[in-house]
Amino acid sequence: MIGRIYSKLRRIYYNKILKKKYAKRVLVVAKLVKGKIYINNPSTVTSNTILGENVHFNGMDIFGEGKVIIGDNFHSGTGCVIITHYHNYDNGTAIPYDDTLYHKDVIIEDNVWLGNNVTIVGGVTIGEGAIIQIGSVVVSSIPPMMIAGGHPCRPYKSRNIEHYNKLKAEKKFN
Repeated sequence: MIGRIYSKLRRIYYNKILKKKYAKRVLVVAKLVKGKIYINNPSTVTSNTILGENVHFNGMDIFGEGKVIIGDNFHSGTGCVIITHYHNYDNGTAIPYDDTLYHKDVIIEDNVWLGNNVTIVGGVTIGEGAIIQIGSVVVSSIPPMMIAGGHPCRPYKSRNIEHYNKLKAEKKFN
């Protein structure tokens, strides 16, 4: 009995207090939020982050000064990271790299789903409707409607475009 009460209190605390705290932190920092967002686990964004409508973060960390644009109906698994900066290792003044940072933007189009522990580096575009497999490291752009995975992440299958377009036309977004 006490265990059930404790469990219910924890669930209320999580749903009513923690999730609002997580969302507030993202809303305060993000450059622009176009619609309702859902922050289910601690997540960080930068002041160069633009979020679309119906964005779901389940543990997303965004680092660097590059712009990050995330489209509508986005879902991330836990432990996802977007890094928009990298060190100068080619023409630097020190080895292995100097203090110079380069910044590259990341664009994630509408209806993209990232599995758990996906890492995305700057200079990448993930096309509409793409699904990125658990644990992938995205170092180059992924075309729309592709299922991709691996290290480095590569497309290996196309989604059923006819079915996707039918659901999109019916506005069946999760």
